[in-house]
Amino acid sequence: MTTNKRQNAPAIIPSELTTLDPQERAQLRKQALWRVRLRLMGQSLHANWRLFTENPIGLIGLSIIVFYGCLALAHPLLMGRVWSPSIYHPVTGFNPLLAHPSPPSAQHWLGTDPFGRDILSQLMYSTSSEFILGMVAALLTVTIGTAIGAIAAYYGGWVDTLFMRLADLVITLPSLVLLIVLSGIFELNLPRLAIIIGILSGFGGTTIIIKSQALTIKVRTYVEAARVAGGSHAHIIMRHIIPNLLPLTFLYMMFTVTDAIFAEAVLSYFGLLNVRMSWGMMIYTTQSTGYLLNMETWWLIVPSGLSITLLCAAFYLVGRAMDEVINPRLRKR
Repeated sequence: MTTNKRQNAPAIIPSELTTLDPQERAQLRKQALWRVRLRLMGQSLHANWRLFTENPIGLIGLSIIVFYGCLALAHPLLMGRVWSPSIYHPVTGFNPLLAHPSPPSAQHWLGTDPFGRDILSQLMYSTSSEFILGMVAALLTVTIGTAIGAIAAYYGGWVDTLFMRLADLVITLPSLVLLIVLSGIFELNLPRLAIIIGILSGFGGTTIIIKSQALTIKVRTYVEAARVAGGSHAHIIMRHIIPNLLPLTFLYMMFTVTDAIFAEAVLSYFGLLNVRMSWGMMIYTTQSTGYLLNMETWWLIVPSGLSITLLCAAFYLVGRAMDEVINPRLRKR
């Protein structure tokens, strides 16, 4: 009898809610819904981070990225406070007390180049440029690739055909050769290089991969339910398809960063990129002054060459570890 009374009892509404108008009640419901979404997002991030940390290659790659990130942040703090700009500036610095290039010493931990500039300062200064170049190119790539992939998968027909044939054309173009040709047409700098790499990658293979994933999302029940409920095309694409593509797009951001760093190193080595200082420019300076194949001056080539290799490998390792998190077939459990 007591159970029936409890089941038939009316719902108790807090007295403060009864005094609110419908708009304020709707606002409170939205705030509660966002709190639930944030809690679920936090739980998902925690579970994915646990899976990521189980993969040693991902932790190794992340450690290398954090190390170079610390180098980039430390350079502005050291310059002017610990280091004298007249000696340690990466572009205009010069130590008149030493013969150059000088080997590593207590004053110059990685030695100096043929122009008397501190190599450690050059290395740290160039790290921020590499990060900015990679991030801008990656963001542009995933923005273009996600938008085109989602639109092509959703609409199909001639829209799909147009974008896929364009992607096939971009893939057939040798990107490095194209960048070399473009450097002869107009002056290339880091912002222009990031934009060109982002456009080429966004309209190329990234679009095809993201579009194939979008096709699997398009036929899921919640997309059909949104379409039956009267949701517009833009609403379905922006609220249901693109959010479910974000894990895959974040994965391909890692690979785009690697491509951008490698392209900058190659173009700087050939002297085709207008940049004050970069890792590729450090190698170009070594080559142009005739010390490239001189093993006695190893400090001119090893720091920059090793940094390019390590940072490219780090983003690749993080991408491979994220692939095991995103792809259920690759998960250990």
